[in-house]
Order: sequence, then C-alpha cells, then structure tokens
Amino acid sequence: MSLSSSRSALRWLMLPWWIAQLFTGAKSFRDNPLIGSKRLNRLGLHGWRVRTAHWLAARRRARLGKKLSAEDREQFERQGYVLISNFLPTEEFESLRSALLARAYPAREMVQGNAITRRIAINTAMLLDVPALRSLIRMPRWASLMRYVASFDIEPLYYIQTILTHRADGPPDPQLHLHDDTFHPTMKAWYFLSDVTEDDGPLTYVDGSHRLTAERLAWENSRALQAPEGMDFLSSRGSLRIEPEELPVLGLPPATHFTVPANTLVVVDTCGFHARGEASRPSMRIEIWAYSRRNPFTPWSGMDVFSLSGLAERRIGALWALRDRLKRWVGQPWTPVGTITADHDRSSQH
Repeated sequence: MSLSSSRSALRWLMLPWWIAQLFTGAKSFRDNPLIGSKRLNRLGLHGWRVRTAHWLAARRRARLGKKLSAEDREQFERQGYVLISNFLPTEEFESLRSALLARAYPAREMVQGNAITRRIAINTAMLLDVPALRSLIRMPRWASLMRYVASFDIEPLYYIQTILTHRADGPPDPQLHLHDDTFHPTMKAWYFLSDVTEDDGPLTYVDGSHRLTAERLAWENSRALQAPEGMDFLSSRGSLRIEPEELPVLGLPPATHFTVPANTLVVVDTCGFHARGEASRPSMRIEIWAYSRRNPFTPWSGMDVFSLSGLAERRIGALWALRDRLKRWVGQPWTPVGTITADHDRSSQH
C-alpha cells in the first residue's frame, strides 16, 4: 500500500472520532479537520457550535443562579466576572495565608516565555493539613459562584498557583496576548494571597466580552475561516487571540487590570478575552486558583461522579500521573520540582 493510500485509510478510520468531537469541547482547528474545515465553517459549523454552547450554558446558569445573590448575578452578567474584595475577615485570611505558605508540598512548574507558573495541587493531604482551606472552598457563596460562572454544578480543580516573572529566558509569554480559552463558557478563579500591582503583571479582562453578541459571533466566524494556516499556533488550537485595536469593532472597552489587594476573589468566564499583564520587574504572585470545564453540549448541570468527596481531591494527582505516562505521545509541560513552599523564590534560570 502506498503512503498516500495509508493516509487516506487512516483518515477514514479517524472520521467517526472527528465527528464525535463536534459534540464535545474539542476546539482545535488544527487537530480536527472537520472543526478546521473552511467548507463546513462557511456552512455554519463553527457558528452552530458557538451558539449552541452559549445557549445551553445560559439555561444551566438560570437553574444555578437561584443560589446566588442578585448583586453577584448582575455583576457577572454585566462584566463577565465577579470581583469580591475582602472575601474573608482579615484575621481568618491572614491565618489561612500563613498556614498555606508555611508548608511545603510537591510542586510542578511550567515555563512560558520569561515566566514560570508553579502549581501545587490542593488534595486530600493539604485539606487535612489546613482545615481552614476546606472551610473556604465549602463556603456557600464561594461554591455557588464557582458553579454559576462555570455553568455546571461540579467541583473545580484547585491549586495553589505562583506566577514568577522574569525568571527564565524564552520567547514572548503567550499569556500576555489577549485571548479566549475556548469557544464556550468556562470558569477560572483567582483568590489572591498577595497584593497585585501593575508592575507585577496583573490579570486583565475585557468587560462584557463573555457575551455572544452579533459582533462577537461574526468575529468568531471570520476567524474560523482563517483556520488553521491563516492564524498563529495557539489560535489554530482553538484559543483565539485578539488585538486590542479590534475590541472597539466588537463594541468592547479596553481590558480592565486587576490591581487588587490580597484577599480579593475574582471568578471569570474565560470565554471572554483575558491575558496576563506584562510585569515590569521580577515579581511573584500567589493565589488559590480554580479551574472548571466540562463538555459544553451537556444539557444538565450536575451528575458528575468525579465531584464526589474523596474523588474530587484526587483528580489532579491522577491527571498528572496519566500525563506522565503518556508524555511520549501527548507531551507533559508540567515538570516536578520537588517539595517546596508556594513562595519559594526561583531567581536563577529554570
């Protein structure tokens, strides 16, 4: 069999998988030729996936929003995020922060540009070590916000995350470029354990960019028709980049910079445009970081077995171990760096 015949046979074998992915959160224009098909996207495939995912998310949020205050719902609908200053009483926050920073845990790091992202899994051991942390993530307002913004009644993945800037040599940090994470609503949250100034490279977010307006849908469709060869690599993988000068065309303002004091919670729909601000000096930002994403075409909000207590806390370790075993085929950007504290300063080259 010739090489071209082998490739043709492989494509036919992959076709059912590629079709099935259309009804999941798969987003790569590059890896799935149906998602990246200009012909199908001219016929409306990408637009249908975007519209349907947003419609289902709105229906799920309508049910989940009953546990949220009108003030929190209105802030989210207007901005695409909920920001709460002084989330905990000062004494409780200082006690929690001290307990988290005093202990060393197994950590992993990833280098992007000149920045290092460190993550420590919030797992069963940490929750036993720091009971105040378990109390925090079980607070009704906290839990309701995470679920409402995610549009799913599922337990997020939780980490202690540290961002260290100007610590490595490399190409420009891709997180500095305004982008969405994917085509459908998703949730990330930052509970800052340290003050964040403009010089530290704060989180930035374009207010209102989570809404699927006619302008946003037209932009999505036009970008899909450029894929995959007519766009940068990360956009071709489904995390679309946007330039600041494009925002007014979509009726959007410049990005808000979250220069906030410690003890501030920000819960964000990362379908909206966001980025890491550029740090003007070596800096360290420490936060409790949450992440939640599920198949956007799931009509119901709950029924997630992996959110059960006893399983939820073990997911990150299992996911890291699986990725380690498969790194030959799928890669593994997260490198184990030993047992260290979240505020360990890595000033030397990574």
